[in-house]
Amino acid sequence: MTAAEEHRSIAGTFTDRVRGVPAGGWDRPAPCDGWVARDVVGHLVGWLPGFLHAGAGIELPQGPPVAEDPVAAWQVHTDAVQALLDDPSTADRMLSNPHIGELPVSTAISQFYTSDVFLHTWDLARATGQDERLDPERCAAMLEGMLPMEEVMRSSGHYGPRVEVPADADAQTRLLAFIGRDPSQ
Repeated sequence: MTAAEEHRSIAGTFTDRVRGVPAGGWDRPAPCDGWVARDVVGHLVGWLPGFLHAGAGIELPQGPPVAEDPVAAWQVHTDAVQALLDDPSTADRMLSNPHIGELPVSTAISQFYTSDVFLHTWDLARATGQDERLDPERCAAMLEGMLPMEEVMRSSGHYGPRVEVPADADAQTRLLAFIGRDPSQ
């Protein structure tokens, strides 16, 4: 699967959750400490533009502020990311970052951003009472890839402490627990 296809699928599921937030749901607490549902969208819309600008000189179009219209803010953002990935002239551009080195923009988006969208789909769904199921194969693959980097990931401050779950828990439960979410709450 290409980075563009992967983003289309994962961001499409997240878009469904964004559009499915019920009236009054944007202010419901999210599973991320101190966040509400709106903050989940704000996080995803907020960090990628600076990452792409600093590393590859790419400017993403900005939608309305998330505080005013999270649905429109997300739609403008996700459409811009998809257009970037669909265009070989930008998807293949090199991104340089002092922490990760140099890699194609499409690879950087896939590894760091699309994976983030995938994980935060559960957060938004949990906060707003929607379908929380994630692709079990992707959950298992992500967990397998993260396990060897646990120390680095925890030291980044982006992941909470691992939550204990039964050894026979499904891949989604184990992945969420690994990144510090408690699926039982």
